[in-house]
Amino acid sequence: MADDSADRDLIAQAARDAGRLALAFKARGLTAWEKSKGDPVSEADLAADNLLKERLRPARRDYGWLSEETTDDRSRIDAARSFVVDPIDGTRAFIKGRPEFVVSVAVIEAGAPVAAALFDPSTDRLWDAVRGRGARLNGAPIRVSGHKQIRGARILGDPGRLPTLRALGAEASTVNSAALRLALAAQGAYDAVVAERAKWDWDLAAGALIFTEAGGVITSRKGDALVFNGEPPRQPAPLAAGPALHALLRERLNQGDT
Repeated sequence: MADDSADRDLIAQAARDAGRLALAFKARGLTAWEKSKGDPVSEADLAADNLLKERLRPARRDYGWLSEETTDDRSRIDAARSFVVDPIDGTRAFIKGRPEFVVSVAVIEAGAPVAAALFDPSTDRLWDAVRGRGARLNGAPIRVSGHKQIRGARILGDPGRLPTLRALGAEASTVNSAALRLALAAQGAYDAVVAERAKWDWDLAAGALIFTEAGGVITSRKGDALVFNGEPPRQPAPLAAGPALHALLRERLNQGDT
């Protein structure tokens, strides 16, 4: 029988090691290029991806695999559990030398994350979670903020795309990594995450579990649940906040302008 806590411990250590490897590449100078227009990757992304594969797949031989930097072998389709990995979420910031990136690893079962780890090697912060057992930052429990109104809400999202929320008194700012946004909101440093674009499973899987285990709600902007490991493995633009604020934001966003 699968052990969620053992999976959490496994992926947390692998995420730490991958993050430290990425920093070592950064320290000696990076080679980077574009996979496609506007989609950067570096040698550190690939090295971290390889490290995660070498640590995780032999340890759980019956688990499937999905990673941003690995061709989808579809092992995830028939597997009861799968790893969902972004070896560096926030590659653009990483290449530019900004500390807005994390290593993101989740374990998915039946369309939902059951264990998650996000490691920020720039600040040595590890967020992790196990389904039903809460979320942690460096081993200490975390909770989403209790903010209950749009006015004064600290939102992580593109300020230029949120004019109506800002006119209602919300504050908007952003960081490059989608996973890091969810982690920061999970610890209560921000009140909500409002995305404008669809995301891949590897962008959200780990952060979604950490956020919900910290007491938050994450759905599509229409309120639909996020179901992972689909075809394709892609999610609609997410909305994440504490329960009361989530309901207010969803109502406002579905009026047609933000």
